[in-house]
Amino acid sequence: MTMTIDSNRLTIEDVVQVARFNEKVEISPQAIARIAHCRKMLEKKIIAHEIMYGVNTGIGEFSEIVLTDEQVKQFQKYLIYNHSAGYGEPMPIEHVRAAIATRIAVHSRGHSGCRPIVTQTLAEMLNKGVTPVVCQKGSVGACGDLAPMSQVALALMGESEVFYQGNRMPTRKAFELAGITPVELEARDGLATINGSNFILGIGCLELYDIVRWIRQAEIAAAMTLEALMANMKPYDEALHRLRGFAGAITCARNIRRCLDGGDLITGKKKVKVQDAYSMRSTPQVIGAARDQWEHTKKQFEIELNGVADNPIFLPDENRVLTGANFQGTPISLPLDMVGASVAMVSVLSERRLNRLLHPALNVGLPAFLTKGAGMFSGHMLSQYTADSLVVEQRILSTPACIQSIPAAGDQEDFVSMGMNTALKTAQILENAHAVLAIEMIAAAQALDFRDFHFGKGTHAAHLSVHTVVKHLDEDRPLFKDHNNMAKAVKEGVVLKATEEAIGTLE
Repeated sequence: MTMTIDSNRLTIEDVVQVARFNEKVEISPQAIARIAHCRKMLEKKIIAHEIMYGVNTGIGEFSEIVLTDEQVKQFQKYLIYNHSAGYGEPMPIEHVRAAIATRIAVHSRGHSGCRPIVTQTLAEMLNKGVTPVVCQKGSVGACGDLAPMSQVALALMGESEVFYQGNRMPTRKAFELAGITPVELEARDGLATINGSNFILGIGCLELYDIVRWIRQAEIAAAMTLEALMANMKPYDEALHRLRGFAGAITCARNIRRCLDGGDLITGKKKVKVQDAYSMRSTPQVIGAARDQWEHTKKQFEIELNGVADNPIFLPDENRVLTGANFQGTPISLPLDMVGASVAMVSVLSERRLNRLLHPALNVGLPAFLTKGAGMFSGHMLSQYTADSLVVEQRILSTPACIQSIPAAGDQEDFVSMGMNTALKTAQILENAHAVLAIEMIAAAQALDFRDFHFGKGTHAAHLSVHTVVKHLDEDRPLFKDHNNMAKAVKEGVVLKATEEAIGTLE
């Protein structure tokens, strides 16, 4: 399939399709016409020697220095050179592809001032699988993701290195093999390629896509644990949550009850406590809050995805140039900080339920640490240690990056979003979250092995699915393989798929 980029509204799912699943992109003729129309206005202003930031002036603290006609021709190349100042290992290919796709979307609005060949070549790189090698670190999230986007621009020029057909190689060689012609940058072309928060945006789109799937699995894990601990299910009555009104809590309660439908816990055949601990009965409120934060963050990201994040911005129909700060990453880095913290919060809840599964004074008659050989064997005692260490790391990473501004560029850029740090730490929070949830699922499945009543249709499917990855722990064995294999299964949505095949798609 091919995704056409025009004035159509793009979604985070569109970005994922291009970045992760290699869907091709096509820039519509109307979008090309808008880009060309804007460029025509810019060229007239250059000929007229109208002063325009980053076109015929320096940048940052040098914005008051006016360039000569000859310097204008060379400036864009040197701009890319001096901004290619990142550090670290290469980013995952899907992160770079996501950033390129979102930059093409900005250009397609027709307010960036670059030549159409710049945007068309970026699309050609995506479609032919030529991905620039980009260092992970170096962006402060304003004026956009300058350092990483400059490495994209280097590749656009035929310089530096790229990944192509599974190999890392010089860009010139890859371009020759793929049949791509390097772009010789002209006025404005370089800055138009780099001047937006496109790595924050692209990586965040991928993370949001994965987080909502993780949240559904958190609800499945909760349902398994609730069944194993013979929870009172009144706190999951949808009517209770409708009275308060939070959409996320309503959805969470409904999903958990759907997992448990058909089982003895829902039908009331099992005797339960009058009231359970907070880690059990507060699950809809906690996971629901994470759901609501996710919805808000998705909304912010899709506004950015369909907007014009650049500087300066050109209004060709009005013959105007506006200099501002639409590159500023804060509108997306703040909600991404919060959605990362919400994943950590739900992981804390998962660990607390794990504690109740293992603790002999709290687990409603289950064997201590879920082993029948207590003393000789320790069961899942050490699994909790691992979950605890992962949660603590998540807590450290949940400190917001959006409040960590350090001034740069001679105090011209004296407030920056640090949103790239947000994107990177959110990825690690989510990586840990897969493992925390995996450990709860392993323990819940082990606990259900000791129960002899009828399980819900969804939890039964989840229980069986976990045991296709991790077998029942009868005698102690090294658990690191179980943890890693189950975390991989959570990341791939194995339990989610099995559960939804049994009860239908969760919300």
